[in-house]
Amino acid sequence: MRWFGFGFNAFAQICVQEKSDKEDSSSAAGEVKVNVPIELKNHVGRSKIRASWSRRASLFLDEEKSVRLAGFCAFISNESFSPVMVDTRGCRDAIISETHLTLAFPDRIECWDLQSKEKVPSWSMEILTQSQNSDVNLPLVPGGYISSKTPIFHSLSSHLQAKSLALGGEHAILLTAAGAVYTWGQGSHGELGHGGLIPEEEPRTVEALWGMSMRSVAAGGWHSVCVGDGGDLYVWGWNESGQLGLPSRGLSKASQQKSEPQAGELCGSVSACLGEERHEEVFISIQAFPALVDVSPSCEIRTVSCGSRHTAAVTTTGCLYTWGWGEYGQLGHQTTTSLDEPKCVEFFRNESLHVVDVVCGPWNTFTAAVKKEVLAT
Repeated sequence: MRWFGFGFNAFAQICVQEKSDKEDSSSAAGEVKVNVPIELKNHVGRSKIRASWSRRASLFLDEEKSVRLAGFCAFISNESFSPVMVDTRGCRDAIISETHLTLAFPDRIECWDLQSKEKVPSWSMEILTQSQNSDVNLPLVPGGYISSKTPIFHSLSSHLQAKSLALGGEHAILLTAAGAVYTWGQGSHGELGHGGLIPEEEPRTVEALWGMSMRSVAAGGWHSVCVGDGGDLYVWGWNESGQLGLPSRGLSKASQQKSEPQAGELCGSVSACLGEERHEEVFISIQAFPALVDVSPSCEIRTVSCGSRHTAAVTTTGCLYTWGWGEYGQLGHQTTTSLDEPKCVEFFRNESLHVVDVVCGPWNTFTAAVKKEVLAT
């Protein structure tokens, strides 16, 4: 399995300029904006990637079972891609933010302050039983979940039977073992999916999805996404940059480059005002409850991930589709143009690569792929 990265690279979290690259002005290494997928160095075997705005954490799952960091890493040594200064051997999962690195071991959870030189974690939890360990899927931990802001630990009711959890800029989206979806937090951009713009202090069922079983969830800065058991993709929240894959007025204006009559703007599915003499084009600013997006009519969605204002989805046929804000090349289309509809990243198709996973940082995207002939063997 090979990992590729593209998008925001100001802290060398995707690729680092080495001595051999410095005289090559065409090299993507050292560039702030990487708009074409670049293979990550020193990534062999089974591994996971987690990303924050300025950092990347790579968890190696084979014999090494350790974590290495890239990007702005005052917490570690001065190397460009280095092991953390704590013992991560045996680590099974990890998440990283701008302030904390959380590590999951078979017998404990450790949360390290990236801005501290202390040699002990800022928060830790013992895992007492094997059954508890099997439930660890960060940021979920036994009895609750880990946040990047204090307080670090937040409790969750056991009645929720949480399977996975995604944390957005100001909200959370939880998937239960039964396939139901709950959200809570700030709702000013419709990111909770309850049809309004008000916050929720406690987990609340997304009623529009009730009766439909979901298999995965993802959260962006102010938008939410989930994938149904049948491979359908549902989106809601803020669409300012087209991150929902729905028509965006801002992107339409930018692409037209000329003055046009102002279009009607919708919140959720409220009907647009139609002129008596012409039909105004409809744009979505905020989608306050789930909407179905047709990414690829010929195949289902396998997995999805969200950046701050962009979205990436992998199909069951191994194609990667991206859309939303593209200012730093995080869509992978060899441009910095933003898109309000899903578009296939042709790089992987041209290289005969089958995409198997995608992980978005706030302003970048990381993708795992294998050669198609490997799948055939």
